Amino acid sequence: MLDTVRNAFRIPDLRRRILFTLGMFIVFRVGVFVPVPGMDHAYIDRLIQEGTIFGLVDLFSGGALKNFSVFAMSVTPYINASIIMQLLTIVLPSLEQLAKEGDEGRKKLTQYTRYGTVVLALIQGVGTAVGLRQAIINYQLHPFLYIFVVAVTLTAGTSFLMWLGEQITERGIGNGISLIIFAGIVARLPSGLGVIWEYLRAGSINILNVALLVVIALGVILAVVWMQEGERKIPVQYAKRVVGRRVYGGQSTHLPMRVNSAGVIPVIFAASVLTMPVTIANFFPSTTGWVAWIQRNFSFGSALYTAVYALMIIFFTYFYSAITFNPIEISDNIKKYGGFVPGFRPGKPTADYLMRVSTRLTLPGSMFLALIAILPIFVTWATGIRGLYFGGTALLIVVGVALETMKQIEAHLMMRHYQGFIR
Repeated sequence: MLDTVRNAFRIPDLRRRILFTLGMFIVFRVGVFVPVPGMDHAYIDRLIQEGTIFGLVDLFSGGALKNFSVFAMSVTPYINASIIMQLLTIVLPSLEQLAKEGDEGRKKLTQYTRYGTVVLALIQGVGTAVGLRQAIINYQLHPFLYIFVVAVTLTAGTSFLMWLGEQITERGIGNGISLIIFAGIVARLPSGLGVIWEYLRAGSINILNVALLVVIALGVILAVVWMQEGERKIPVQYAKRVVGRRVYGGQSTHLPMRVNSAGVIPVIFAASVLTMPVTIANFFPSTTGWVAWIQRNFSFGSALYTAVYALMIIFFTYFYSAITFNPIEISDNIKKYGGFVPGFRPGKPTADYLMRVSTRLTLPGSMFLALIAILPIFVTWATGIRGLYFGGTALLIVVGVALETMKQIEAHLMMRHYQGFIR
């Protein structure tokens, strides 16, 4: 491992990319501690400690929500805008045509995603400011004007993080947006250890509870790595072609189909959708019957929230896999290059077979994602530790991003004949 790290820093281009990424992490962490003035941080901290959805949001933002900094919303609006744009690309022929126009089309889609991010960030910023209006302690401005100022500030912070992520992707190593979420989650690990220490000091838990938590965490890490790397290899045979005096093709290869092809997107999408009822309810007085019902039943950890959360993850996993995996297009490409799947005729029979395999693979993948997402609720019940959000979803993101970044570093090392991480 140490030799691999040394080799990575021996390559000037790779060293520059790694140092640039680390520098952007520092900028991100500094911004986490730039607060929005006029907010009662103690009130927000109580909401986070009560086991609400705010704790999960605070984890993804790297503690920015607890400080109510300019980065309090993190890159959630950008992720939502990206998912919406991907869905619209499938639905709207004009956007689908742009996606097929190469770099120019992708640049336009990226620009549309940026516009969508600003709009969603402004809406979420208003909802956050209204939902936390009881935490406003600075009334030098009119309350409605202050809510507008807070919303614009949070939108500006999200826009800056979006730009920061794009810079990491272009000039650093790995996917910038994913690495920002990764850095935020990892930065909250010391705080999680502090929560455990406080429970031990108070005598609320014993060392057996901590040991159980460590065993669960290690098991989740192994399960995530196993599931992330799991794939079904579909054999593909290419026929021989004679061009002049040369013979081309004739080789056997495979088409990899991953068990968890959707990644963590269904989890994020389901969480984002489930926050909408609470966000809308925050616009109305809490004494209203339906508002109280939503706040009670859609709070993080409630039975209804857990059940709906798991079902939505399974649904979005199938939905996202269906719109990203096109068996007809893959079958046509195989046929165009003279290939076929043994036992199936080219064309529709091959497409039907690929769709059947994809549907079967998606089932265990979706159930795994749902189990990982609701795992913190059961961990809290089993260990008695509340306020600790470094659970299954966080580990899923951290391990997934780490694996993808390692593979990119591995590719740089292998191009220069250096030994990589994966042997």
